[in-house]
Amino acid sequence: MGLHICGIGTALPSHAISQDWACALAQRGITDKQCRLLASIYRKSTIERRYSVLLNEENGATSFYNLADTSEPPGTQRRMERYAVAAVPLAIRAARQALENSGCEAQIITHLITVSCTGFFSPGLDQELIEAFHLSRAVKRVNIGFMGCHAALNALQVALSIVEAQAEATVLLCATELCSLHFQPGWNPDTVLPNALFADGSAAMVGRRSRVGEAWTCQATTSYLLPDSSADMTWRISDHGFRMTLSRRVPMLIAENIRPWLEQWLSTRALTIADIGTWAVHPGGPGILDAVSTGLNLPDSALSVSRTVLSLYGNMSSPTILFILDRLHQAPSPLPCVMLAFGPGLAMEAALLG
Repeated sequence: MGLHICGIGTALPSHAISQDWACALAQRGITDKQCRLLASIYRKSTIERRYSVLLNEENGATSFYNLADTSEPPGTQRRMERYAVAAVPLAIRAARQALENSGCEAQIITHLITVSCTGFFSPGLDQELIEAFHLSRAVKRVNIGFMGCHAALNALQVALSIVEAQAEATVLLCATELCSLHFQPGWNPDTVLPNALFADGSAAMVGRRSRVGEAWTCQATTSYLLPDSSADMTWRISDHGFRMTLSRRVPMLIAENIRPWLEQWLSTRALTIADIGTWAVHPGGPGILDAVSTGLNLPDSALSVSRTVLSLYGNMSSPTILFILDRLHQAPSPLPCVMLAFGPGLAMEAALLG
């Protein structure tokens, strides 16, 4: 028994921005030395392009951040107003594609899980999706908020629990993030790396209780909160948007801890790391992927899809792992598959698909 993934849908904003253009944008108003350091950070990100609901190479669309003058950056209220407008159509597009790919009618959805850490409004995305797809007025709702990049795996855990408890349940999960709304102008060592990595996107998934012999079924999930790491990745609300901090220790902490944790968990499923056919790893950045590869002693090919998604779309936070899973599912890739993601805490999340 598990959660069968019936269909996945993804959606991106209409505007793509190249990493070179994004770097030039971030270099405004800083010193020549800082510009050189910033160029190195953006180059080492391995990202070619990202998508944004706000930034647009054709017309600039940079006035939102007051980059042309010395005014202070926009406040959190203004950013949340933009989130409420832009997140809804993106989530609807991803959910529509997931429903179409699943072959399920919207009316059979019994549970709706929404995920986001980049914006808040209420009534929120859950009620917007109910109205858009004429879901049952009695649909059960769960909102997973502010958990960061691994939150789609937290949502998967909730969906698995639902279908294990209720045989007839059908779950729609939708993760939507607008990270570009939290761009922080100027030079700040805590924000230059997030500025270089994060992007916008939405992904959705339809799942139900698996039937005998069905592949691409989530069988188990697990979590691990690393000790003495609470300051190494944070996500806080400020007067001028949300601010992430990433310490240099994050890749090292992952590389040192991931193997013993994962080996112990897989052993409870009578599996070893060598038994895993496919790896879906959230690309927090190239350093994170390198840490996973080193810690688990994986071949370069094991994380090729994760690296491709990072290059083409950047780090979209919670939806990113579903973009990766979608590519692996369509291939189709060999099973079993382990999904991995990391977030504030420092927390590690995993799911096993068979």
